[in-house]
Amino acid sequence: MRKLLILASAIVFFDVAFYAAIAPLLPEYVAEFGLSKAEAGVLAAAYAVGTLIASLPGGFVATRMGPRRTVIGGLLLLGFSSLVFGLAHDIVLLDAARFAQGVSGAFTWSGALTWLITSAPSERRGSVIGTALGTAVAGALVGPIIGAIAGEVGTGPVFGVVLAIALALAAVASRLPEPGPPEAQPLREVAAQILSRPILVATAFVAVPSLMFGAVEVLVPLRVSELGGGHLAIAGGFIAAAGLESALSPIAGRYSDRVGRRIPFVFGIGVCALAMVGIAAADALGSVMAALILAALGAGICFAPALTTLSETADLSGLHQGFAAGLSNMAWAAGQAAGAMAGGGLASATGYAVPSLAVAALLLVTSAYAYRSLVPPLVQPAQT
Repeated sequence: MRKLLILASAIVFFDVAFYAAIAPLLPEYVAEFGLSKAEAGVLAAAYAVGTLIASLPGGFVATRMGPRRTVIGGLLLLGFSSLVFGLAHDIVLLDAARFAQGVSGAFTWSGALTWLITSAPSERRGSVIGTALGTAVAGALVGPIIGAIAGEVGTGPVFGVVLAIALALAAVASRLPEPGPPEAQPLREVAAQILSRPILVATAFVAVPSLMFGAVEVLVPLRVSELGGGHLAIAGGFIAAAGLESALSPIAGRYSDRVGRRIPFVFGIGVCALAMVGIAAADALGSVMAALILAALGAGICFAPALTTLSETADLSGLHQGFAAGLSNMAWAAGQAAGAMAGGGLASATGYAVPSLAVAALLLVTSAYAYRSLVPPLVQPAQT
């Protein structure tokens, strides 16, 4: 189990690091290609759109072919698509490569999460998910550093390293055993379970905070750039935010194993709402950075309970964990894509306050609904 947790954590760390590397590069691409805020949102969201489209196919592959093969295939696609992204000098090709990276992320996440959840004891599920999530967020901590380096020395050499790392991780994955043979569920049964109310609600609890960070990924870098901040300022803010979220995720996962998922999820979502109000009101570089840190605080508290809720709800509904992992990917990707594109589009038309306050309102509604609904039988606290 320990080797698997290390491998899964390395995979998600690697995947998220190169996803997050876009933040310091976004203003540079805006200047180089003359992109509008909405077009910048499309580039930022292309990864999430790829993940969205490939999420359930990735879960399907994990159930039919096993999580190990799913992980290996995703790693190979990530390596080659990242190489293309690093060498591209055309915005359409950059969008396409970013989309392919998102598809690869759907397969690596679905495979890695399915592998972990089906191997871990149920009473430690929150802790295991929180640890993997914290490592993934640590990738977001390193990602802006990678982006800043790429902005200084060139994207080709930096993103070219990804292929070698992907091949190395795939080789390690090929040597680890799977928990059991793949389990096929009838697709009609899968569809009915996915469309059931408990699964839809649990999926929404992952999607809403993801939407917030999709908006933040676009609004904060562009706002910082307008206020005079450069690559290093953007990278520094996201590094600090990711470090906080990475540290909190395992703690929140372990805490939710003891007390249930509702308390940390509702509190974290409320903190996220306050952060979005802060972004709307910010008129100086320091206040934007403070709001970003607050958003990371809320995300670090709420994401692990949200993912664990979806996994446990899948167990209660009889849905294979491969599809649960696919749904978590879909929820994250749909939220990220909607937040990035809507946030960029609304910011172009109305300024930064309207999209920030709209996201804050959605977070508050979600928090109130979760407080009422996030009780058994939707999710049951682990026994200690």
